[in-house]
Amino acid sequence: MSFTRQLSEMSASELNDAIDDTNFPQAHILSRGRNNSVCSTSSTSGTSSLADRALSQPEEQPAIPQPGSAVGTPTDELVPSSGATNRPRLILKTNGSIPENDGHEKCTFHHDLELDHKPPTREALLPDMARSYRLLLGGLGENPDRQGLIKTPERAAKAMLYFTKGYDQCLEDVLNGAVFDEDHDEMVVVKDIEMFSMCEHHLVPFYGKVSIGYLPCNKILGLSKLARIVEIFSRRLQVQERLTKQIAVAVTQAVQPAGVAVVVEGVHMCMVMRGVQKINSKTVTSTMLGVFRDDPKTREEFLNLVNSK
Repeated sequence: MSFTRQLSEMSASELNDAIDDTNFPQAHILSRGRNNSVCSTSSTSGTSSLADRALSQPEEQPAIPQPGSAVGTPTDELVPSSGATNRPRLILKTNGSIPENDGHEKCTFHHDLELDHKPPTREALLPDMARSYRLLLGGLGENPDRQGLIKTPERAAKAMLYFTKGYDQCLEDVLNGAVFDEDHDEMVVVKDIEMFSMCEHHLVPFYGKVSIGYLPCNKILGLSKLARIVEIFSRRLQVQERLTKQIAVAVTQAVQPAGVAVVVEGVHMCMVMRGVQKINSKTVTSTMLGVFRDDPKTREEFLNLVNSK
């Protein structure tokens, strides 16, 4: 995609493709963009989550391409219903290929959960990080050995590990089986979830609130898990645009609903403490998937619920 084009000339799917999701776990096996997701009307018992299918079929081999067919290209398909008609289900499709581990065997630290080897513990990173903070203090002209700063490098290193603890968390562990079969197909909204994150451009905080809505397809998610999903992706080096999309994709991956809507409102300290120093500015981003994007009335209902006091 040419990024020199004006935003006004880009379609909704092209704008969605343009969102960077490089720090989303398993991003390489998730389809990008709305055109790579499909709605199926299969029954609840006949459909498993993306995570379940990935775990239960690790040895599955990609199909041999036929002459004239595209290799590794995601396709959209409709699965016929095997019973009573249910609301169309939003399912993230894989492209049939998972990158090999080549080049990663000697990684000292890697967050790709698809790889067999494990990163070192967070505590193992503290000495190197503390030394880096000590050098930073010296570079600022401070004396790292004075009483007020002598333990600052270690404290700062521990704080940074906490601010970015989301790198060590995955969706399956956080859900912990809290996906329940329930004959419910009306909108579920959890709003004003507190969010704290770190701007990846300046390494200063941004914070705010997240509102999430989804339309179940006979599966519901434990309400606290929506807040925990926010924690997974906000506790990383982030930009708000990518954070919004990652939350929506994770909810879709968890319960395969008919649609997901996420609105994030944030205050960015990189605009408050430095630069333009606009202390009252707020940034609002949204991601709409499935019926929330396709049906204006559904989208309007969600936004009214989010904006109501």
